[in-house]
Amino acid sequence: MRQIPAAVAVLGLTALALVGCAPSGPSDSGCERVTAPASSLDLVDVTGAEGLPTASTTDPVYVSKTAYTDLATGKGTPITSGTQDLQIGITVLNGQTGQTLVSAPTKLVALNVLEQSFPTIGKALDCARPGARIVAAMPAKDINPTFVQQAGLSESASAVLVIDVNTVLLPAANGVPQYVDGANVPTVVLAPDGTPGIIVPDAAPPKGLVIKTLKKGDGEKITADSRARLQYTGVAWNTGEVFDSTWQNGEAVTFAKDQFSEGFARAIEGQTVGSQVLVVVPSDMAKVQGQSAQNEPPTGTLVYVIDILGIDPTTDSPTATQ
Repeated sequence: MRQIPAAVAVLGLTALALVGCAPSGPSDSGCERVTAPASSLDLVDVTGAEGLPTASTTDPVYVSKTAYTDLATGKGTPITSGTQDLQIGITVLNGQTGQTLVSAPTKLVALNVLEQSFPTIGKALDCARPGARIVAAMPAKDINPTFVQQAGLSESASAVLVIDVNTVLLPAANGVPQYVDGANVPTVVLAPDGTPGIIVPDAAPPKGLVIKTLKKGDGEKITADSRARLQYTGVAWNTGEVFDSTWQNGEAVTFAKDQFSEGFARAIEGQTVGSQVLVVVPSDMAKVQGQSAQNEPPTGTLVYVIDILGIDPTTDSPTATQ
């Protein structure tokens, strides 16, 4: 066996996938939603269709620390990670004047991007699920100073946020582990957050395409036209070295045929959301199909572990759900 890449080993590995056994991964079963309400939130009147709320205040809203409560609870995939992709409808008011500062659906975006403007929004969204409607209030000190200045908030003012959680993608594959058979199948190890490491057998690679489902998700099936959102790691068979990994910067990608090889595309088509797939791609199927690939793979046989996290909404409309 070749050595586990050092970057993966440092993370602390918790599961080992040998031939005949697939890795486990992070679970959301223990994600319990806890709110931090304040009496001033009762001053916020929320209306609007599901997906994009509208709001007004009957009196000025002030809080000394971020407060939040649920007007509606959702179901499905919970928000558990700052790197998790989600799409929300959000309305922001000046709590002092009641003026609407923002009212729009977001694009599919990682939670930590939203935290750049509202550093405590992660607390308000922790363990929230699609379909949730949340009302929150944040003092100016808990908001990015640039936003405070642009919005004209005074130092003593608070912002009121009303959030509809429309789409939440998985942080990592969460499907049922599958039995994996066959000789010379690479071994997969997982960090606690689901980051995979791949150990390549010290043997000649298979001659054809090999696809193994390590975890079987229960979500929507991926078709040729699906805009599947993925995390993946790729290693070269002959060296065992990582040549490409979305996990390194924590940013999932949307599958596009012109950015991936034929072997990669065939591995995900027909799979389901929540699945994790191991694919060994021979050199004749490893070339990227178009000219827009960000990372041209090395020559020779390649090995990928692919997590299928969800499917991008077809539009950024406030009714998009997952």
